[in-house]
Amino acid sequence: MAKILITGGAGFIGSYITRELLKQGDEVVIYDSFVQYISPLQSHYQRYIEKRFEGIKNDVLIIRGDTRDKHDVRRAIMSHRPKRIIHLAALPIADLSNTHSEEALSTIINGTVDILEVMRDVDFVERFVYASSSMVYGDFLYRPADEEHPKNPKDIYGGTKLAGEVLTQSFGRRYGIEYTIVRPSAVYGPTDANRRVSQIFVENAVKGIPLQLHDGGRSSLDFSYVKDVAKGFVLATFSEKAKNQTYNVTRGEGRTLKEFVDILKAIIPEVKVLETPADIFRPARGAMDISKARRELGYDPQYTLAEGLREYVDFVREVGL
Repeated sequence: MAKILITGGAGFIGSYITRELLKQGDEVVIYDSFVQYISPLQSHYQRYIEKRFEGIKNDVLIIRGDTRDKHDVRRAIMSHRPKRIIHLAALPIADLSNTHSEEALSTIINGTVDILEVMRDVDFVERFVYASSSMVYGDFLYRPADEEHPKNPKDIYGGTKLAGEVLTQSFGRRYGIEYTIVRPSAVYGPTDANRRVSQIFVENAVKGIPLQLHDGGRSSLDFSYVKDVAKGFVLATFSEKAKNQTYNVTRGEGRTLKEFVDILKAIIPEVKVLETPADIFRPARGAMDISKARRELGYDPQYTLAEGLREYVDFVREVGL
């Protein structure tokens, strides 16, 4: 049993990591600002956050705090003395990072540095787990993209996430802070409230709203079910082999948006699709190589895209949006 502090732990991925940690008997402290990045007129945040903690809200300690406030971060860490910190808190949406670049910089870079600066002054935190992104690679030059793929971010989100990686490694080398970097991709599943493409498609399909498919859906992503990604984070948090290492934690399979929609149509046959012009600013991505995570962490994603979407659609229907 270990005490784990999760920044952004009340968020989409963080809530699933919390459940995984509780399953193995760990004590979880959630540090979250509860900031909503989507208009309340569009978001199902309140309903989804209740679902995220259904049945476990009395099993975790939840603290409201902002990683951009270093004094508050220090108080939380000194008060609760976690053995490991999983750092997820950040502006979570690529498009919003481009339009609100200062907020992206402050949440992703300054927030990361604040935690690392506190960690260098204490001796009880054994590992820092930094949540990065597949967006650090920019356009994939080859597929599947492994962890050594060139880093050439194409937007502010990818650039700030990469900067966070570099700072994590720099603090690690300079101050002996043990770290692990995790790069997820296109995470989808129940309770996502930030209007990513997967959420928009699934919820619109259930509600009978036509899906807008850019450029015929030729864009390819490594869609990763949130339950698999959460297990990958937990493995990276505790594995001895993960010390000072970086891992792709995804499904490991590139699927086009057209394939995504075709699977949805098989589940909901009445889905209608409208084609729209391509978004030329999106990086060309696809499958990521997860062989390192398989080999060193024992990471083994269980959900195919069809299985994940079926479970996701069932959830949306049950919630009744």
